[in-house]
Amino acid sequence: MTDLAQLAKNVTLGPVQSSICWTTAVGKVLNLSGPLLVASLCVLAGLLGFTTYASYGSDAAIGIAVGAAAVVAMSQTLILAARPRLLEPLFGGLDRMYRVHKWLGISAMVLMILHQQIEPDFERTVRETGLGELAEEAGEFAFNALLVLIAISWFRRLPFIPLEIPYQIWRFSHRFMGVLFSVIVFHQFFVDMPTGVDPSLSVMLNTFGLGGVIAWLHTEFVAPRLRRREYTVSDISRHGDTTALTLSPNGRAMRWRPGQFAFFRAPEAGFSEPHPFTIASAPRPDGALTLSIKGLGGWTRRLPDALRTGMSVQVEGPYGRFDFRKGGARQIWLAGGIGITPFLAWAESLTEAERRNIHLVYCVRTPEEEIGVEILQAAAARNPRFSYQVVATERDGRLTAERLTGMVPFAVRGADLWFCGPKGLKDGILKGLKALDQTPRRVRFEHFEFA
Repeated sequence: MTDLAQLAKNVTLGPVQSSICWTTAVGKVLNLSGPLLVASLCVLAGLLGFTTYASYGSDAAIGIAVGAAAVVAMSQTLILAARPRLLEPLFGGLDRMYRVHKWLGISAMVLMILHQQIEPDFERTVRETGLGELAEEAGEFAFNALLVLIAISWFRRLPFIPLEIPYQIWRFSHRFMGVLFSVIVFHQFFVDMPTGVDPSLSVMLNTFGLGGVIAWLHTEFVAPRLRRREYTVSDISRHGDTTALTLSPNGRAMRWRPGQFAFFRAPEAGFSEPHPFTIASAPRPDGALTLSIKGLGGWTRRLPDALRTGMSVQVEGPYGRFDFRKGGARQIWLAGGIGITPFLAWAESLTEAERRNIHLVYCVRTPEEEIGVEILQAAAARNPRFSYQVVATERDGRLTAERLTGMVPFAVRGADLWFCGPKGLKDGILKGLKALDQTPRRVRFEHFEFA
């Protein structure tokens, strides 16, 4: 969860992405509107490029078309990297927006390669200028450099590549893309082109070019200072390979809703790059918050040993739209492993006045992996409408859809299912519920992948 693509890898869920995915027809249409919008804008740029320069021959028209689509795709990649909250509903959550960001970047790379191979030649139809020649050379440089950086970003974690590029290099590749895109925009503005053509394409490309540069500047220099809060590590506790950090605010605290996540960084400990983690606690009067971090990758394994109480850290956020208050009267919360974290925040926020019937099923491999059970016990004591059950698979066996229906004290069919955990668990449960004709009314899940 800049870190658009990284979010597409980290959170208290080790790496997390906060996403709400709906099974209703309206929800599916809403989740598709964002991807369709960005794809349509790329297609529109390509069509404008082709029709505007069709009279100069098919090679010139196609070259301009793919180049225009590449500029718009790269611009939108930078815009989505700015994590605009207004756009989250169009994608179904920030993690889905990150995945679109990733594929936009890949698409831009492919389009740039095509543009390079069929680059239009207008030498006989324009009068070359010194600035135009500079723009041409700048475009060549930026093109080659962007290909390298996008390749680094794309290939860093593919399963068939055994070598993993260090995160610091990957992060630098992302931060430097905005600089290179600015060079691409310079190329777009000043490269020698025929005169007397319809200006619609130029207006569109200039608008997206400036928009992408502004988004990058905002992401790198403005947003961190607006959204970042200073905290102090007040407590560190370990539960197996999971570490719970309690952070107390230095000054103004961040305001969040239970279930949201934030970007965490600890420059004093040598962890200056932000990583997203679910906030595993409800808002408290003193502004303190808890992050539960499982050692899944190199960064998360090294972090607990580097931190000390009293150390200053930074938190940026909140982000995410995972909110049980938007659900119905009957809710099933299903957590797998470290996916319990948003549910801990939800359970802590429950009051005696809560009228929803809620049952939580928490899956772990062994009882030693359980975290936050005292929070669940307190929530159940406060409100009899909340209940929970822990399933340790090595002791109790694998959770199946049939077992789930027997655990829940109300009908699964027609209830809301909230899920956070491994994809395999989710897919197996949903497939089983469908076979039992116990399909929930809505399924909403926080998607996460291991880093």
